[in-house]
Amino acid sequence: MDNISGKTSLVIGADIGGTHITSALIDLRKECTVAGSRVRYTVDPNAGAEDILDVWVLAIKGAMKKAELLSENVGIAMPGPFDYAAGICLIKDMHKYESLYALNIRSILSERLGISPQNIEFRNDAEAFLHGEVFCGAAKGYSRAFGITLGTGLGSAFSVNGETTDANLGVSPFYDGIAEDYISTRWCVKRFRELTGSTIKDVKMLAQRAVRDEYARKVFAEFAENLGRFIVNVLQENKAEIVVIGGNITLAHSLFWTKMENYVKKEGVEVLITRTKLGENASLIGAVCGFDNKITTVQFNKNALNP
Repeated sequence: MDNISGKTSLVIGADIGGTHITSALIDLRKECTVAGSRVRYTVDPNAGAEDILDVWVLAIKGAMKKAELLSENVGIAMPGPFDYAAGICLIKDMHKYESLYALNIRSILSERLGISPQNIEFRNDAEAFLHGEVFCGAAKGYSRAFGITLGTGLGSAFSVNGETTDANLGVSPFYDGIAEDYISTRWCVKRFRELTGSTIKDVKMLAQRAVRDEYARKVFAEFAENLGRFIVNVLQENKAEIVVIGGNITLAHSLFWTKMENYVKKEGVEVLITRTKLGENASLIGAVCGFDNKITTVQFNKNALNP
């Protein structure tokens, strides 16, 4: 029987990062973002609440317009700490989004977007990333997956038999601090300054310097070992068939990936380690997967239309 699906399988996904918001229309039936629907804006994470929310609403409304009123479901991948069930921001003392502390973001967005609060779901950003990869990306078909996001901070999540949860291992003990202290953009910038006395803005700038700067290459070599050690530590305690790594730092993967893989193998851990297949779409798709069982897609047998 040939079925024709109505367009109610369309949902809006949004990914909120430290300095940006991306939104797009997601087709859960086709497991992809809708071409031409992506909207991205830069956000000042230290701005006042109204200014931040203005940009978020602008981005989400942009994707909603692409849906032509066919969807009022919005899934948002959001960094923590955050009460995802209640929709309340708990970010504090993290140099980002502190003006949103204790605000009920679900209620505010509901009012400003003109949709029901029940149509807005929040999900941890690392969890959303991995679930997107499990749903239709690099980890599809694997029963046990470990996800890592490398960026301003260190995100982590586990997925077992399709159930994905935030692991929050960035705060786990590591050397004389926590893992995020050694596996993040912040560490790369700090380590380069320690070695050279020079200041760089981000990993992109560090990667550009690595072509001619031995100290930049040294930072990436140390980063590779830090990441490899982290993976080994985690997988010695938790089983996984695949490790999927995403985040902005992976754009410089050629400078640390092989050394990281070799470290993991040397420590006797056998696991497939791969980069994200979906890129930024992973978090967008993972953020809306909670709507998959709630969508009442209109279907009918097109053969029944024949006399």
